[in-house]
Amino acid sequence: MDALPNDDGGPSIRDMLAVNLRAARAARGLSLSELSRRSGIGKATLSQLEGGTGNPTIETVFSLSRVLEVAISDLLDHRPRGGLTVVRAAEVEVLRGEGVDLRPLRRIEAENSVFEVYDQLVRGDAPQRSQGHVGVEHTVVQAGRLCVEVAGRTVELGPGDYVAFDAREPHRYTAPDGPVQSVLLLQYRAGERLEGEPHPVLAD
Repeated sequence: MDALPNDDGGPSIRDMLAVNLRAARAARGLSLSELSRRSGIGKATLSQLEGGTGNPTIETVFSLSRVLEVAISDLLDHRPRGGLTVVRAAEVEVLRGEGVDLRPLRRIEAENSVFEVYDQLVRGDAPQRSQGHVGVEHTVVQAGRLCVEVAGRTVELGPGDYVAFDAREPHRYTAPDGPVQSVLLLQYRAGERLEGEPHPVLAD
């Protein structure tokens, strides 16, 4: 994905990732070599990302989020708060992954929780895999048929169906019949860590 400037003249995903990645790495006292070792991302690639010349993918951002133990939105652009927020589809960059296109729409903070809202297109040309990351994933299918595999269990969703799961578990999204349009909500607790207790939102 080429990280182009936003239509409103604001910083691009690439620019924001460069600034926030450097800050998150410094806050944890990690060298580029150590971050490369923990994330499985090449040192040269990390150097390009921190220099604002790299082209981030979903897999890269999720891996960095997992290793640095920060919310994905902490690595990407934060939109200003206001009484009325309108996000135009054409004004949001697409963060492209192996099988998914994500458009970050909104970060919401409420008490001890952080919510990230994404427009999600599961393309159907390849599965989207994740080794796991902090938080809970909530997905609502709008159009198409979506298969979600979490820790070896697979469920099939159609329009209007919803699924939630502990995102620390390895998971995979596939669209067997072609592109699936959906809304993805990532939910975190403040200071949540990968090795912590399951999120209470999943407790019955």
